[in-house]
Amino acid sequence: MLQNLTGWHALVILAIILLVFGSAKLPALARSVGQSVRILKDETHDGTAATTATAEPRPVTVEAVADRSAS
Repeated sequence: MLQNLTGWHALVILAIILLVFGSAKLPALARSVGQSVRILKDETHDGTAATTATAEPRPVTVEAVADRSAS
């Protein structure tokens, strides 16, 4: 669907956005979109780091095996 968009299409869409929101609100709109993208990027980065981080494995010792079998 978006493969056929050209530069003219982008200009028309930009003009419509300018008419709808007005030039006074565009900087605030761009700032909020940028902040939302930044938050999304941070959250996805934190989510992947939390799922890939594993606990430090403990070495298996004779005492640990003996404690398990005694329980």
